[in-house]
Amino acid sequence: MCDDKKNLIVDLTFEFSLKIIEYTELLESKRKFNMANQLFRAGTAIGANVNEAQNAESKKDFVHKMKIAAKECDESSYWLKLCKAAPSYPDPDGLMEDVIVLNKILSKIISSSKE
Repeated sequence: MCDDKKNLIVDLTFEFSLKIIEYTELLESKRKFNMANQLFRAGTAIGANVNEAQNAESKKDFVHKMKIAAKECDESSYWLKLCKAAPSYPDPDGLMEDVIVLNKILSKIISSSKE
């Protein structure tokens, strides 16, 4: 059951997914297909899992889906760090900062939902 209320984490992860799409298209234009694929999957999975959590069957299910989103966030962070460190890759600009913010928010949601 979706509603139209504003939801910060849903909005932030949706915006992050759009930025990931844009960046992975840049990677593909530079023929960095393997990295583009890995980053696309992990980066967009964050928002997909957060969105799915909005319709969780229970609090336990909600926390589980948010934990999966947090894992995808960690994986995205890893791929972005590699892109930043590799000299032949385009700089992921503000994506590193975005993924750090998302990770902090997800961690807080998970910890407060467990209480």
